[in-house]
Amino acid sequence: MIMTEIAFERRIFHELEIIKNELKDIKKHMVDVDIILNEKEKMQIEESFRHEKEGKLVSLSEFKKKL
Repeated sequence: MIMTEIAFERRIFHELEIIKNELKDIKKHMVDVDIILNEKEKMQIEESFRHEKEGKLVSLSEFKKKL
């Protein structure tokens, strides 16, 4: 292998390392789309909190007894 080929391979490997590190950083800062709520889901959660404050919620054990 001649020197220019060796230098070229080293450059390619170096650039691959840079790309791998950038990809790691991107993955660290990505937002999981499953944790983002849409408007309907936000409203349902707000309604649930409101029902909890008003004492309208029924425990699972109470619900099972009524079945």
